[in-house]
Amino acid sequence: MGSTNIKPNVMRDIPVDKEALVAEPSCHPVGSVQQVLSAVHDPVRLEIVRRLYNAGIPVQCGALYDGINKSTATHHFRILREAGVTERLVVDGLIHQLLRRAAVDSAFPGLLDSIAHGANAESRAG
Repeated sequence: MGSTNIKPNVMRDIPVDKEALVAEPSCHPVGSVQQVLSAVHDPVRLEIVRRLYNAGIPVQCGALYDGINKSTATHHFRILREAGVTERLVVDGLIHQLLRRAAVDSAFPGLLDSIAHGANAESRAG
């Protein structure tokens, strides 16, 4: 992935009990195309989106980043959440992130597919 120090992470299948999911009380609406593209412009956030897209399920926060500290990761999660790209969930008391694929696709059809496919191609090439 270019000059970033993020390494691809092998996603583990995480069994998710749909009944155990608790969404944040307020979910941000999907922002403008400019807000969404700005949110995924950063290499760390692009990698987070790539991993969430590939997983297709809520993923525990720690599995979504490498090489940055927790407070920096929290900042990146907030940017994505405020752009309406992700949602924070609590699963059995643990914080997970979920890609709001349906909501983003409804606002901008094909955008997340294009972003994730491009990021996956870069990850394989790098």
